[in-house]
Amino acid sequence: MLLDIPSEALWPLFAVAGLLLLLRGADDERLARAIVPTMVAVIVAYYLSWRFASTLSGPGLGPADRVFILAFLGVELLAFADGMILMLLLSRRRDNSAEADRHEARLASLDPSALPAVDVFIPTYNEPIEVLERTIVAAMALDWPCLRVWVLDDGRRDWLRAWCAARGVGYLTRPDNKGAKAGNINAALARTDAPFVLVLDADFAPRANFLRRTMGFFDDPRVGIVQAPHRFFNPDPMQQNLALQRVLPDDQRLFFDVIMPARDAWDVAFCCGSNGIIRRAALDAVGGKLPTGSITEDMLLTLVMLRKGYVTRYLNETLALGLAPESTDAFFVQRARWARGAIQILYLRAGPLGPGLTLLQRLFFLPTHWLSGSLVQSFSLVAPVVFMLTGLVPIANVGVPEVLAYQIPVVLAYMGGLQLLSRGAYHPLAAVVLSAFSAVRLLPAVLVTLFRPYGHAFRVTPKGRDAASRVADRLVVGTAFAVIAATLAGLVLNTALEVRIVERMALIPVVAGWSIVNAVVLLLVIVLAVPRHSGRAEERFAMGGEPAALIVNGERLEAALIDLSVTGALVEPRASLPFRRGDRVTVALSKVPTLEATIVGVRGARLGLRFEAVSDAARAALIRRLFSEAHDPVLAQAPARGTLPALLARLLLGAPPQPA
Repeated sequence: MLLDIPSEALWPLFAVAGLLLLLRGADDERLARAIVPTMVAVIVAYYLSWRFASTLSGPGLGPADRVFILAFLGVELLAFADGMILMLLLSRRRDNSAEADRHEARLASLDPSALPAVDVFIPTYNEPIEVLERTIVAAMALDWPCLRVWVLDDGRRDWLRAWCAARGVGYLTRPDNKGAKAGNINAALARTDAPFVLVLDADFAPRANFLRRTMGFFDDPRVGIVQAPHRFFNPDPMQQNLALQRVLPDDQRLFFDVIMPARDAWDVAFCCGSNGIIRRAALDAVGGKLPTGSITEDMLLTLVMLRKGYVTRYLNETLALGLAPESTDAFFVQRARWARGAIQILYLRAGPLGPGLTLLQRLFFLPTHWLSGSLVQSFSLVAPVVFMLTGLVPIANVGVPEVLAYQIPVVLAYMGGLQLLSRGAYHPLAAVVLSAFSAVRLLPAVLVTLFRPYGHAFRVTPKGRDAASRVADRLVVGTAFAVIAATLAGLVLNTALEVRIVERMALIPVVAGWSIVNAVVLLLVIVLAVPRHSGRAEERFAMGGEPAALIVNGERLEAALIDLSVTGALVEPRASLPFRRGDRVTVALSKVPTLEATIVGVRGARLGLRFEAVSDAARAALIRRLFSEAHDPVLAQAPARGTLPALLARLLLGAPPQPA
């Protein structure tokens, strides 16, 4: 079959692959940002010219075929529009770390009394104390002279009021929950007066230098918000359930490490709800409060400020660590809220279609991603099944030669180009798996919101013990198995001449290859939808072997601290003693009161410790050590490649054993 393909039909594939290889080897990434968007635009135009000229009609097509063909084309056009907006966006990039260095040095030279006051808002509704405590303790440890921490409790919990009072933390509440998070913050704005407000979600613990690194950007009067990325100390459901924490980045890394620096270069970065500092004067210019027309009040605030000439500046540094969704249910609650909020903004005068914005600003704030991602993946999974079970064709006049000449080049150009522009942060198979996993639950929410944007309840993402789930996502698993079964049934039916449904046999090899890819994706989706628990109550942080000590029977034994959590540690004594599981020791750590501990594991020369009866003071000190300082989680992603082989190995070989 390949011998029937004219050699010139393969030139686009060879040209795209060759150009991508050349750009991958180039030292200057600016070259890729200049060339890749143009290359993708050219290959998309080449592909669409073929689609419109050759694939919309043909012999033997009925009305149902034409409807299916046009629907598939419409989804493709939406995907290409979204993809080209992203390519244009990624043609620029801004790195503000050097500027942050200058600002930090300047602020350090000032008298502390000259630094402006900052209110720290921690909105909360139902988060448990083990989640809130980290954030509050770390917020109180921020290195800034004029600081007031406020807990904004929409749960109106008496125990939290007492807990805050005992620690000198401000506590604010209101009589109702109107306006959800935005309303909560607005109520607090009316009762506070610092010229700057740092908003932290209840699960985001800031590092001590957060304000030192960010406040200097407000020296530019155009800056209304300074935003830091969301980074996490626990694995998200995809990393955890696929057992790929050290290989696969969390699903928000592409956005925060690649897309947001690009948005910043175009002055269209936006507030992300947590880890953002707001200039109160800019807020006063737009009415003195956050807009409440959308459940994504953060993006809407950025748009309102943008119309008044205020921009959001982005500093891509780890300045706070938070909780990634701890279950698939929590993941979908969070993503559905984001999707609904982004679509709601379309219907507002203050949204991207309202007056007062440039064309590029409108393009970069369109929520096309939420619609195209779910629709494209759904059509990609369902189209082969529909074709094999009904005979309806998604694309007319296509065989293996056309796939090689047109379809593979456009897919390679987009995915390869995005991987180049993202500097390796985009992982195609992982992205497709996550998109397929999300489509089952998010597509209905997106479509309903598109036609009925309001009237949906605001749901807080479950955190801590409220997010725990040991049950597989039955809807996702059932849907994936059903599509796999239907695909297999279609392939089997069409191999027998007497019962086959498909008459256009040239499409069978294409659909068979398509189905194999879909089966791999869906099997990974099933694995992803089955919870796999970490086996640890708290995430551990790497401590680099810093000095520590064990006190045994009154004798001090020097040790190296390998890792630490608020509930235990891994240490390596400098001298060998016959330690056994169950032995009791006293632990001396830097900046932490002495702790009593039980040995729960002996791994060669290293001892696993569980702390016993930790006092409030010791727990707060541990939180400050772990979150206020710059320590990385033990299971942080390693700077290595190989995501594709790891995903396939996970599918074929299963998961490694759970940690002890």
